[in-house]
Amino acid sequence: MLKNRKWWLLIATVMTFLLIMTACAPANTATEAPPAVEEPVEEEPVEEPTVEEEEPTEEPTEEAEEPTEEATEEADEGEAVAGEINCGEAQPGDEITMLYQWSGVEEEMLLSILQPFVDACGVVISPESTRDQGILDTRIQAGTPPDIAFWNVAQLEQYADLIVPLTELGVFEENYPEFWRELGSINGQWLGLPVKADIKTIIWYSPLNFEAFGYEVPTTWAELEELVETIAQDEASPVPWSMGFESEGATGWTGTDFIQDILLVTQGPEFVMGIIDGTIPYNDPAVAEAWEIYGRWARDAAYTVEGAEGTLAIGFNDAILRVFQDPPEAMMVKQSGFAQGTILDQFPDLVYGEDYAFFGVPDAQGLQGGADWMMAFSNKPAVAALIQYLSSEAGAQRWAEVGFDISPNLLATNYENEALADRAELLANASAFVPDIGDSIPGGFGTAEFQGITEYVSGGDLQTILDNLAAIQAEATGGGE
Repeated sequence: MLKNRKWWLLIATVMTFLLIMTACAPANTATEAPPAVEEPVEEEPVEEPTVEEEEPTEEPTEEAEEPTEEATEEADEGEAVAGEINCGEAQPGDEITMLYQWSGVEEEMLLSILQPFVDACGVVISPESTRDQGILDTRIQAGTPPDIAFWNVAQLEQYADLIVPLTELGVFEENYPEFWRELGSINGQWLGLPVKADIKTIIWYSPLNFEAFGYEVPTTWAELEELVETIAQDEASPVPWSMGFESEGATGWTGTDFIQDILLVTQGPEFVMGIIDGTIPYNDPAVAEAWEIYGRWARDAAYTVEGAEGTLAIGFNDAILRVFQDPPEAMMVKQSGFAQGTILDQFPDLVYGEDYAFFGVPDAQGLQGGADWMMAFSNKPAVAALIQYLSSEAGAQRWAEVGFDISPNLLATNYENEALADRAELLANASAFVPDIGDSIPGGFGTAEFQGITEYVSGGDLQTILDNLAAIQAEATGGGE
């Protein structure tokens, strides 16, 4: 009996153990759950919202849905993160070293423009900002240039033997007018991609003030000259121009810009380029004529604020504001695109198209302006993919959306800033584009030109000034040889 009791006790113990094990089974199932937690990571759900946020910046709003669906379907392959971006043979993790002169807000804008490319291709951008060209020179001389540099047109010629031609990197050349390709070419090789431009051949004015005094925007140079005379003779009106050009060590640069635009009207872009390459001497009679037209306005208080004294002493930014203050001191100011920022910094409530606007210098045969150029010192796949991105529709639209000044790419059409859009349209329809003469001729010519225009407005002899500038030009250019 005792033996049977022990036997049943043993059976009960085993049964109790089995019941306990059965009760603990859910706990064992829970320890196997992590694969279920990791599964969404394998499907990369984190990247999908990123695609939805980036995509509208790359394509028009009405096309946003299709790329988003494609990105969702191909999320595992990391494709279509930023619309129509082709990464070519670039691989995730590929590095692009980059040197440029922008900083602050401008640097942020550039990196924002590049972000869709980075997201799509997984490349790593290693950027560096400096105003010192010596750093670029040192890197190149040491044999360690950056993969990409954004610099000035003069560096295209300086480093021509080291820069990879854009045609070898798959650039979309059809998206650029021929004059951009010519400006960026050395010895027949297209080396520089223009990425950012500003135009100088424009005149700012107040539509409200024009309407109040009964003036109309001129459409020809003759009409502009007639308008200037009408305003000058109207005792109720402010003077026609605000031409102050004080700028510390660079005093006079707005005057030389004005003269160059007059040359675009009277002579055309080939003449201007002839001055730059030295085949046309700076003391040519046509140059003297342009200086005289400018001087007639810049030295006379009937035509510009405070006459010669005002031209010499009023700062170039202050000269802009004289047109838009209340009451205005002048009706017009010829200045680059940056004038909008100057206006809004001082008068933030002014509305573009009503309180302030601009028109192109009438009858100018092309535009004068500045540009920043992208040059490649490497032909690795990631660099080629970047060149293709910035020269493509996706890159152009992104540039316009961010609004980092004007993109020379003809497909940049979606500017959100109306004034920027109007300047971009003016550039897109231009028959030619010429760089600043003073910036393009080496050997200290630009500084000498500033000093010359300052001396001329002060009453100096024009022929003596032009002869001196022609001598400096000839030495710097070899007389066009």
